[in-house]
Amino acid sequence: MRKVCIIGASGKLGRYMVRHALDRGYEVVGVCRERSVPKLAEFAERITVHPGPTNDPAVIKQAVAGCDGVLTVLVPWGVKQYSSGTAQAVLDHAEPDARLVFSCGWHVARDGQDQYSRRFRAMVQVATVLARLVRAVEIDDQVEACRRIFASDRRWTVVRGSDLEEGESQGLPVWSRHVGDPILASNLTRRVDFALFMVEALTDDSLVHEAPAIVGRLSPSATAASTRSQR
Repeated sequence: MRKVCIIGASGKLGRYMVRHALDRGYEVVGVCRERSVPKLAEFAERITVHPGPTNDPAVIKQAVAGCDGVLTVLVPWGVKQYSSGTAQAVLDHAEPDARLVFSCGWHVARDGQDQYSRRFRAMVQVATVLARLVRAVEIDDQVEACRRIFASDRRWTVVRGSDLEEGESQGLPVWSRHVGDPILASNLTRRVDFALFMVEALTDDSLVHEAPAIVGRLSPSATAASTRSQR
């Protein structure tokens, strides 16, 4: 891994990924909307930035050229299939052997074995309807984006995140293949550690074609699971 493209680099998660990637000595290319470029000012002399919509195939094609890995934040902005357009552009234009790592929420199911509480399902349904009414985000489009990724034969990983909080790193999050696993019950991860998991996944071949659902390493549910395994 020498050169990495971070799509959605100007967001909170994206900026953490930029830091982790630079710490590893990677050459970093960032993509973000033109109005968000100033958010990357702290990295101005250390990364290359391609301004533009992340669902624009021309922008993505130029940004991912020559990159060994692509980290993509699937943001469901607006009502113009932003997430699925971004995912499709990456799938179409990343280098043939590039490692592709995408982020999304727990609401994206992989194989029908995820178990969601009634409360969680109700919250997602309400949020989906309200967001569509105000034309703010398309939660369903993030699901569509992941459907396309899951169907691809590219070297992908989809990291499904819990609720996020700020704070110092607790280390690499723990994960499970299925939402509903008791280890995930705390439903909380430090944002800096979500970014850490994304960057680590670039070089972890065991995560190819996996959709890990993650939770903070020091969260109560992860700590309890670790204690049980040591007995």
